[in-house]
Amino acid sequence: MESGEIRNAKDAELRLDIGTFGQQHAPAINTCNAVMAAPRSLAAPLSITRLAASTLSTLRPEVCRFATPSYQTIRCAITSKSQPAKKKKARNTFLQYDLKKIEQFPLIDAMQYIRAFEVGRNPSSSKYEVHIRLRTLKNGPVVRNRLRLPHSVKTDLRICVIVPADSKAAQEARSAGATLVGEDEVIKQIQEGIIDFDRCLCHVDSLQKLNKAGLGRVLGPKGLMPSTKTGTVVTSVGPAVRNMVGGSEYRERLGVIRMAVGQVGFTPAELQDNIKALMDALKKDIAQLQDRVSKEIHEVVLSSTNAPGFTLNGEFKGPNSISPALLSGPL
Repeated sequence: MESGEIRNAKDAELRLDIGTFGQQHAPAINTCNAVMAAPRSLAAPLSITRLAASTLSTLRPEVCRFATPSYQTIRCAITSKSQPAKKKKARNTFLQYDLKKIEQFPLIDAMQYIRAFEVGRNPSSSKYEVHIRLRTLKNGPVVRNRLRLPHSVKTDLRICVIVPADSKAAQEARSAGATLVGEDEVIKQIQEGIIDFDRCLCHVDSLQKLNKAGLGRVLGPKGLMPSTKTGTVVTSVGPAVRNMVGGSEYRERLGVIRMAVGQVGFTPAELQDNIKALMDALKKDIAQLQDRVSKEIHEVVLSSTNAPGFTLNGEFKGPNSISPALLSGPL
C-alpha cells in the first residue's frame, strides 16, 4: 500500500516538472513545431533575430537535429612533390678488381690446371689464350697491332693476296704460302660473298681497284679489309706473307686484349717466350699513347679453349710447382 502511494507521488512530481518545462520554453517549442509543420518552401529561415540570445543559449542542447545549419566538409589530398632521384655519375673507366683478393698463380701451376681441363682433346686444336686487362678510359684510343710470335700458333692460316695475277709479286705470294692470289677474279669472288681466307693482303698497284670495288662493306666488318694503317697494303708481298703466317693480331676491346699465344701441346718455355713477346709489344704500344691517354696493365689471365682463366703473378715457377718437363708430353 505504501509502495503504491510512493509511485503515484513520483508520477505526479514528474508531470509537474514536464508542465513547468513546457511553460518556460513554450515559445521555442511552438517555433520548432511550426517549422516542422510548414512546407519547406514557405518556412521562414531560423535566425538568431527570431530567438532571444538568452533563450538560444538555454535551448542549444534541446534544438532538433534537422533545425541546425548543415556544414559540408571537403577533403583534399595534398600531393607532396617527390624529389627527383639523383642520377649516378657514369664511370669513365672500366671496373677493376682488387688483385690482393684474387688468388694468383705462377705460369707452371696455371698450365698444370689448364691441361687437366684439356685431357682427351687434340693438343694442336686447343689453344692457350691470354687476356690482358688494362686500366684505361672508356672513350680513349684503343691499342691495335700485329705481332709475329716466336713460336707460331696457327699453322693452317689461309692468306689472300690481291695482286695482278701474272705479275712477279703474284709468284712471290704463291711461293711464300698464300692460298688465294689474284686481282679481278678475287675481287669478284669477294663481292659475291665467298670468303675462303683468314687474312688479306693487297699490293700497292691493286689498291685503287680495291677501293673502287667497294669491298670495305664486305671485308670491313670481318676485320679483313687491307689498309696502310694495319700494314696489310704492301709493296713486298713475299716477306709480308711469310710474316703473316706466323703473325697474330691483337686489339683492345672494352679495356681487354685477348690473343691466342700457343697450342696446349707447347712446352712451358715456348709459352713463356710467346707471352713475353706479347707483353713487350704491348708495352711499346702503350708508351706511344702516353701523351694522349694513360694506359696501364692491370691483370694478365691465362686460359684455354675449354678451361677457365687463371690470374698470373708474373713468376715462371713457384716453390711447390711441378717440374716443367712433366708439362711437355702428351695430355
